[in-house]
Amino acid sequence: MKGIVLATLLAVAAVPALAQQQPQFTHYGLNGMYLNPAYAGIKGQTEINLIGRYQYLNLSNTLGDENGSPRTGMLSASVPILPLHGGVGLAVYYDQAGVSKVTNTALSYSQHIKLGSGQLGIGIQGTFTYLSKGSYRAIDQNDPFVPESGSDRKFDAGAGLWYESPKFYAGLSLNNLFRATYTLQSAIRDANGKIIGYQNTSQFLGENHAYFTAGYNIEASTSVTVTPMILVKSVLPGSYDAANKYDNQHNYSFEGGVRATLNDQFWAGLNYRHEESISGLLGYGFGPDNRYRIGYAFDFIAFNQAARAFSSHEIMLSLRLPKAVPLIRPAIRTPRYSF
Repeated sequence: MKGIVLATLLAVAAVPALAQQQPQFTHYGLNGMYLNPAYAGIKGQTEINLIGRYQYLNLSNTLGDENGSPRTGMLSASVPILPLHGGVGLAVYYDQAGVSKVTNTALSYSQHIKLGSGQLGIGIQGTFTYLSKGSYRAIDQNDPFVPESGSDRKFDAGAGLWYESPKFYAGLSLNNLFRATYTLQSAIRDANGKIIGYQNTSQFLGENHAYFTAGYNIEASTSVTVTPMILVKSVLPGSYDAANKYDNQHNYSFEGGVRATLNDQFWAGLNYRHEESISGLLGYGFGPDNRYRIGYAFDFIAFNQAARAFSSHEIMLSLRLPKAVPLIRPAIRTPRYSF
């Protein structure tokens, strides 16, 4: 399996960037529940993550419009269910970029199957998304496809696979399986630009998003673990039977990095996001079994700076409870009572 994953990692190294609809996080190596429903409970312990991200800090323009810096808040939880050999998960995020605002809630279930030295999770996910748009500055004020203070809400679904072992993990997932169409109102204006009515003609399509992620834990010493990691992201426009749905290289992007962890308490890392940024990560664990963790990521926007700002910032707060154990222990039989 390791050989297959290595070949995959090398194959994606030359893939150009995409424009994706969903938030991205530099802490992706510590945030599997957001990426994949099959991650739910796979580590055998309850995990709760809270992440705040401010992307392209102080991004502005000369017209005095609302701050266009994307701002994202996310809460995720992963809980094992040992009697079912599975787990449940929750991921909620709020994302705002300019006048666009999205709230998404995803409930997941993962069934775990013993495979080699690890476990394979097979996950499904139900999502509810609320999308709202504010006012745009349109060239044609009566363009029926420009939204005006419109909103809509839709249900959708996702699915994924996740393999977790003591040294290696890999996950593949796909969401927006139904490709829900959001209908938003647009304005009807008179000759002076005054709004005299509305029409539901503006639409937004939730395209399929696919994620592949992998990492490998290398024991550099008795106290230091080094983890190379990668995340491949894709937007897959069009229906499932479209001939060009998967072969447009511009729909793919990737990021990769490495994280070093000392005594499961301190970590530091570097990450590269294709054609966008170089990032540094720092983190600290404390409390019993280092169950409380705080992490910070700084993204230096090193590429394609024309429509971006200098930096992005991300803070992660995390709670990891001890690994769950069965409530009912197996009976211990001895020869003493075998008569």
